[in-house]
Amino acid sequence: MSPPRARRSRNHAIDIMIESSRWNAVPEATQTIRRAISATAQKAHVRAELSVVLTNDASIRALNYHWRKQNKPTNVLSFPAGVHIGPKDVPRPLGDIVIAYETLAREAKAEQKPFLHHLAHLSVHGFLHLLGYDHDSEANAEKMEQFERTILARLGIPDPYRTGTANPTPDHHARPRRARSR
Repeated sequence: MSPPRARRSRNHAIDIMIESSRWNAVPEATQTIRRAISATAQKAHVRAELSVVLTNDASIRALNYHWRKQNKPTNVLSFPAGVHIGPKDVPRPLGDIVIAYETLAREAKAEQKPFLHHLAHLSVHGFLHLLGYDHDSEANAEKMEQFERTILARLGIPDPYRTGTANPTPDHHARPRRARSR
């Protein structure tokens, strides 16, 4: 496990922790995530602080089972931090995003998409969940997907939901709920 790579700017702070050595084969991964999250934060007009954990299928499977009672790996999970009360001139803590290498790679290959394009999509998707977007209804799903399309287009990435792909809506529609403490 490598230590978090933090980068702070006036508008946001992103800590990226590489938990699985598989990610070392993709040195552009952290830059891709930062660009995707920065573009999303800019479009959403939010100053954010969050963590991204780059892990493997075994770790995300354990999280998916613990939080969602789904005993299988998934590509991305989002863990919202909850309500933030504080000054508006500082980034607000949004939560954590966890992305699994093997599932992401498998989906990218099956959908014939570049790995980094799919990584950017999952980063945007996970970040939107932290902002409160969801796909629990057709209307909400369309709103979220349209936001994703807009952000990805700004990054030069084709529509991940276009028809004709092997799997236009992969299993990244997973959003665990944090247990609330009192």
